[in-house]
Amino acid sequence: MWASSCGLRSTKITPQNPIPLSIFNRSSSSPQPLNSLPIPIPTRRKLLTISILLSSSSSIAPFCRPTWAETETEDLLDLERYTDSNQGFTLLRPKSWIQVEKAGATLLFEDPRKGSNNVGVVVTPVRLTSLREFGDPQFVANKLIQAEKRKESTKDVEIVSFTERPSENEDIQVYEFEYQIDSTRGGLKTIFSAAFVASKKLYLLNIAHSQNPPLSNNKRMMLQKVVRSFDVASSTNH
Repeated sequence: MWASSCGLRSTKITPQNPIPLSIFNRSSSSPQPLNSLPIPIPTRRKLLTISILLSSSSSIAPFCRPTWAETETEDLLDLERYTDSNQGFTLLRPKSWIQVEKAGATLLFEDPRKGSNNVGVVVTPVRLTSLREFGDPQFVANKLIQAEKRKESTKDVEIVSFTERPSENEDIQVYEFEYQIDSTRGGLKTIFSAAFVASKKLYLLNIAHSQNPPLSNNKRMMLQKVVRSFDVASSTNH
């Protein structure tokens, strides 16, 4: 997806930080492709897996400090609408980011300059009809943080914000989260996540962005716009 002057993006590693679906599964011995997972039972333990999955969809790439020109270009993200009619979701995505295939991910776009910066979506069947059956945004945020803290690689993790909003296309609620995590595997990152349940499917959006260098205000606003655009697809989303 990305090629930087230091060749950082050329090394591709599977996502390390998506919210673990193990939160929604009774057991999480080894990761499996989503299409091979059984329909999870809507226990709190299973939904805790969601938070872990959202937190683990970031790739690891070697550190390379971008030049001033590269940083300026990175901040000018052009967004375009992406809709998956088969899975039933839509979102805005950075136009310059490259779509890649990763096991367990329904959709993944990576920054060509730094592979650890990415936008990923995971869709999996559940027996829930809404996230409210699991808990409110604060409850899910707490579960997410607990899941992150249990990872050996986690040095520190802190919730920045959590909220919910109504879908523009259906009568459902979308949960949104932002948190920062410092780990031995990917350094300091900002994670933006969104989740909703529709048609007995759990939809998880995870955006991971390195804080080395720190995320600029312009880039932050663009990524927040991506989070707010994540929704159920409608006939008008093309």
